[in-house]
Amino acid sequence: MTRRQLIETVARKAHLTKRAASEAVDVFLDEIGRTLSKGEKVVLSGFGTFRVIRMKGKTVKIPNTEKFVTIKSHRSPRFTPGKRLKRQVSR
Repeated sequence: MTRRQLIETVARKAHLTKRAASEAVDVFLDEIGRTLSKGEKVVLSGFGTFRVIRMKGKTVKIPNTEKFVTIKSHRSPRFTPGKRLKRQVSR
């Protein structure tokens, strides 16, 4: 499903205009991103949990060139699915 398809589905099911649905989807995604950027987690009961983990810096070897590259430490988002989502997918 693409962003456009999601907006069309939200508009149809919530009886909203596409513009209102687009704003709702944008606000939803922005708030998840904003909360994660603060280092907090987002829990959507039944759907899953978004959280941020700290990745340590490391040096890796690129196989084709045999060169070593240093990757800085950084934060990375992670998602853990909830029970309801797991059940929906496994059907």
